Amino acid sequence: MHRFRQYRSIRTWLIPGLHIKRWLIILIIGITIISLGLAYLLRSVYMTGTYPTFIYWISLQFLSRPVRALLLGIIGIAITVWGFIELNRSLLEPFTQPDDDVAKQLYRHRRRQRGPRIVCIGGGTGMPSVLRGLKPYTHNITAIVTVADDGGSSGRLRSEMGLLPPGDFRNNIAALSEAENTTTRLFQYRFVSGSGLEGHAFGNLYLAAMAGVTGSFEQGLLESSRVLAVRGRVLPSTLELVQLLADVEDEEGRFERIRGESLIPKLGAGKRIHHVFLEPDTPRAYPEAIRAILKADMIVAGPGSLFTSVMPNLLVPEIIEAVRSSRAVKVYVCNIATQPGETTTYDVEDHVRALDRHVGGGAFEYILANNSFDGPPPPGGQSEWVRLPDQHVSGFRLISADLRDPEHPWRHNPEGMGQTLIQLLEK
Repeated sequence: MHRFRQYRSIRTWLIPGLHIKRWLIILIIGITIISLGLAYLLRSVYMTGTYPTFIYWISLQFLSRPVRALLLGIIGIAITVWGFIELNRSLLEPFTQPDDDVAKQLYRHRRRQRGPRIVCIGGGTGMPSVLRGLKPYTHNITAIVTVADDGGSSGRLRSEMGLLPPGDFRNNIAALSEAENTTTRLFQYRFVSGSGLEGHAFGNLYLAAMAGVTGSFEQGLLESSRVLAVRGRVLPSTLELVQLLADVEDEEGRFERIRGESLIPKLGAGKRIHHVFLEPDTPRAYPEAIRAILKADMIVAGPGSLFTSVMPNLLVPEIIEAVRSSRAVKVYVCNIATQPGETTTYDVEDHVRALDRHVGGGAFEYILANNSFDGPPPPGGQSEWVRLPDQHVSGFRLISADLRDPEHPWRHNPEGMGQTLIQLLEK
């Protein structure tokens, strides 16, 4: 079994694209040149001296010269390759996982570097799930994040320091980090005491400090990605401090306007959101976000709160124009469960129609939705499953799969969602 694994490891080193064979060839050429020099020296010494009989046998003079050259060449190449592989394994052992050879890890790294360009649009707690699901397939991920958050620690930093709200950026940077578990625990840590610190997440304070050190929030994001070995980019949809507003309708048909992203789900409970919009209503998009969308192979919106996480990005006029202009595969990932105060009683079609009502029809050609509804209902008693439409609805192509997380079935399973999206892109 061990020999079979070694054989497979050697085959992996020969896969195109690892950038290994070229250096191995150069190494062999260098050794060959050194060997030729030594051969000339040894021949000169051998021809001018007298030696014991055993030298005859050690130097294989009983074989013809072509046979000697072939035999010594095979032995030399085998020893060189073996030494090269073992040297790499020894050097990289502290940085690799146990029970996995260097060649396989290098191959996976190179494959992800050449992976498809995928742009994810959203925010909240749903977006890190799709990033985790796509991270094993590509490093060319761009997360475009809403800047309308005004609650909690992010809201305090926004109002006190004039920063873009760092909360969603913090979550997505952690999701794309190589050391995700450690980074997530560190970034999500909230201070429970201390004057001015209580309630703040460490990740928010870290990004605020980075913004101060580098001179701007966007430069702080870039430097944070380098420091934390983030495989991808996290970008704001706009650099303007926008505010999200919602017009809601109660059961008696009366309209009310709610101001503030964090207040919409709270004050909108028992009411139906008719329309959400930004103030100012035409913020300028972040240029790097536009470039990423136009170069993308796939654009994924959601999962996440429809009106307060996904929609604020698409309400930036230049963002939705770029999405429409892009030739990428465009997918909206629908939530598994409804959200009280936002999408109560919504099914998949209601989500899509709300999206069309705000940004126009046809922005996303594919809708990915969950098709499994057994198991315990969402907790709290106020949410329910987002059901599939009873019949075919024109205007989009519905793709359904079991997207539930085994432990929390009202949330998405990152692995299943990522695999489904990559299969769709390959088709």
